[in-house]
Amino acid sequence: MKRLSFLLLLFSALFFFFFIGLVFLKQTFGPFPLMSFQDALDVLTPLVLLPLYYVLLWKSTAGPPGTKTMGAFMFFAALWAAGQGMHLAANSISNLLVKLGMDLGDIFNLTYFYDEILGHYLWHIGVVGLSAALIWQQLKELPELENVPRWPSVAGGVIYGFSYFLIIMEGNTAPVGVTFSVLAVLFILIRARKALRRPVILFSLSGYSLAMILFLVWGIINGGLPPILDVIKV
Repeated sequence: MKRLSFLLLLFSALFFFFFIGLVFLKQTFGPFPLMSFQDALDVLTPLVLLPLYYVLLWKSTAGPPGTKTMGAFMFFAALWAAGQGMHLAANSISNLLVKLGMDLGDIFNLTYFYDEILGHYLWHIGVVGLSAALIWQQLKELPELENVPRWPSVAGGVIYGFSYFLIIMEGNTAPVGVTFSVLAVLFILIRARKALRRPVILFSLSGYSLAMILFLVWGIINGGLPPILDVIKV
């Protein structure tokens, strides 16, 4: 369990890097100038994060995940990978269309749909689904909790919660992201309140509580959350 708490901190740092940090790497990718460094490094996102999700799932309890849990994990991992890949390609093409002054018409609209709507929703449903699987797995049995530091789980949760807030707002997937954060916090407080020392539970409570606060503050300042869909250019 001590390793799990530090693994959660590592996961949250990588989650922030691949979901948020890559946004700042807009420089042209030398070997293929039509791409940016963001595009090139984003290819690694599922290759790094999905195996980490898998390791976290196995480390959450002393025994292996059950068939139903593994089935849910595979389903949401597939959604995650499909949405991320769709977003990566469509976002790269969309950026090029904007650069070429072609950000109008059917081609741009279709690219925008795959990038900002379908890709984001599939990806973020995968994110919350995998998170739910981790929370459920950690509740299955009481792991050894002696000498398990809490600060890595809390620190990791804060990083994750801030990243989660940003991707939900940027991805315009508030109906999924805000709803899940509320349900996750309520579930933990009602169903898992006796398991708050467990790393995944503490991590999730810290992260989704912070995300809820940020959603609330953002909504108050801006007069509500974004609409379900952006207006597509025509």
